[in-house]
Amino acid sequence: MLNYTISYSTKKKPHYRRNNTDFLPGGRRRQQRKPGVQYLNHSQGFGRRGGRGGRGMGTNNSRKPYAFIAVGCAFLFFVASIIWYANREVDITLNGADAKARINSSIEQLIEDQQLEPTPGNLLAVDDSVLKKEGGERVSVKLNGKRVSANDLEQTKLQPGDKVEVDNGRDRYEEHDVQATEIAPTLTVEGRGAIKYVKTWGVPGRSEIWVGKQSGITADKGVVQEVVNCEVVCRSISPDAKGKKYVALTFDEGPSENTQQIVKILQEKGVGATFFLSGDMVKKYPDAVKAIAQAGFDIGSNTYRDTDLSTLTGDDLRSQISRGFDAISKASDTSTALLRPPYGSFTQENWAQAMDLVSAVVTWNIDSGDWTLPGAQAVADTVVGSVSNGNIVLLTDNASTSAQTVEALPLIIDQLQAAGYELLSLSDLIKTDEDLAEELKSLTKVNMPKDAVLPQIAADGGDSE
Repeated sequence: MLNYTISYSTKKKPHYRRNNTDFLPGGRRRQQRKPGVQYLNHSQGFGRRGGRGGRGMGTNNSRKPYAFIAVGCAFLFFVASIIWYANREVDITLNGADAKARINSSIEQLIEDQQLEPTPGNLLAVDDSVLKKEGGERVSVKLNGKRVSANDLEQTKLQPGDKVEVDNGRDRYEEHDVQATEIAPTLTVEGRGAIKYVKTWGVPGRSEIWVGKQSGITADKGVVQEVVNCEVVCRSISPDAKGKKYVALTFDEGPSENTQQIVKILQEKGVGATFFLSGDMVKKYPDAVKAIAQAGFDIGSNTYRDTDLSTLTGDDLRSQISRGFDAISKASDTSTALLRPPYGSFTQENWAQAMDLVSAVVTWNIDSGDWTLPGAQAVADTVVGSVSNGNIVLLTDNASTSAQTVEALPLIIDQLQAAGYELLSLSDLIKTDEDLAEELKSLTKVNMPKDAVLPQIAADGGDSE
């Protein structure tokens, strides 16, 4: 039977307190605990306060092992994800069929994983006899259409979508010395017309004789690289537009004291033109050159001095052309590689020795005859009476003819426009002929390939103008 004691308070109603040893106050209960026996505190692991050692320590200590385990598991999952991603399989094409490969695995690893067993090629003497069976290339591999050397199979990594072709190894030749002979390209000049340019650049060929280091055999391999011969074509401009007529006015041997007047007339009339300037005159009238460039007209070179290029060879020829271009470039801050040779003379020999300096050689379809000083009206009559669609007209802008040219030019422009012609610069006239424009892409620079060389003249000659 439970025993109760009654305590009274002046403020509260009496209540009962158990009076046995199982429900003693905290201090007395601790006195009753037996040595070596573990007791659970009421608040341990649940309350805000811990046991001995201070506030919250019991709670934190009990949760730390679980936190460490959770972090460790997350880290292991992260590492495992990285390993999986780095070693995941991707789709590739192997010898035309769908296949799987570990991403970033090498081609060498792919061959091993797929258990491919290509047959090695043979080691050949220089005369194609077999020195050692299966002593050649171990395997032949192409990645996305490009051949991969045997030394790169281990370093070349696979990516999704790669196309791999693995085939038997190719034969290879023994080590050998090579006695090579270069085959020079030849030059031919074909056609007729005022526009002349390199259609096909010359690339040298090559013949070889091999001497085997292992076999000692000498073998003539003949031509191992075919020569590409050089072709210069001459043609006229044939505008494609139906019902439209075009003509180009060109001025030679300038600039002169009257050049800026010519520029002003062209601007007022709203027409295009092309000026072929002499280097020595450029130095004398630099302001005129700047006026031409600022007006947006085409500029070409008449070389440095009025000299027949057909009489020059070698360094003299190249100097005459280069100095003319350099003078124009310095005076106008523009570059050009367009050439009108004095007297329209540019031979096959000239082409063979200097084609790397010029984008095109331009002559004319109509010679105005103004250099004979027949008078302005006669000059205009000659031009207008002779012109046809796509023609290039020659006018002269030197010290003796420029005044006459200034007088004749308005007559020529007005009468040509009245006849339905549009007057263009040379570059714009070329654009009216789509086929020509496709082949002659630039008048300001030379498009000579890196492997091209200057040619020799073909034994049977060719047409020249």
